[in-house]
Amino acid sequence: MSQLVALSLSIGILGGIATGIFLSVPGLLIWAAFIAWACYFHNGGNNEALKTTIIGNIFGAVVAWVAAFVLISMTPGGTLWAAIVVGVTVLVLCLAAHVKALASIPSSVYGYASVFAYLLGNPTANLTKEALTSASLQNALIAVAVSMVIGAIFGMVSGKVGAALTK
Repeated sequence: MSQLVALSLSIGILGGIATGIFLSVPGLLIWAAFIAWACYFHNGGNNEALKTTIIGNIFGAVVAWVAAFVLISMTPGGTLWAAIVVGVTVLVLCLAAHVKALASIPSSVYGYASVFAYLLGNPTANLTKEALTSASLQNALIAVAVSMVIGAIFGMVSGKVGAALTK
């Protein structure tokens, strides 16, 4: 079987399994898992890629969580304030690439963007101090980080299954 067909089959089957699992656990985000899954292959699709993906995705999610917490905790408010907070936190996210473990800026951006996708998908429920500080999947940081770690692992498994099917 060709590498493309084997990997496609692996991703298709595991994608269906992942979807079933994620839709059975309230709070897990299948879309964030698929972003991390793709990120795993973007980073090279090997053991190092798994580490790079997980570290970068979680770092980006943490930076976005901090930005969201600052946005709702400090009084200036408004569009200009949001632009400043996002600008500063994204600057920090990019400059952190000086640290080898955080060198994959795209991985960090995927985590950052996923947190804001989650928060802005339902801002009245998700973009609150109560939600951001809860120790549950209602917290954007936890929901995104857990979903992305699982997605990266599914990426690794799909790569290994695809490779086995190629032989």
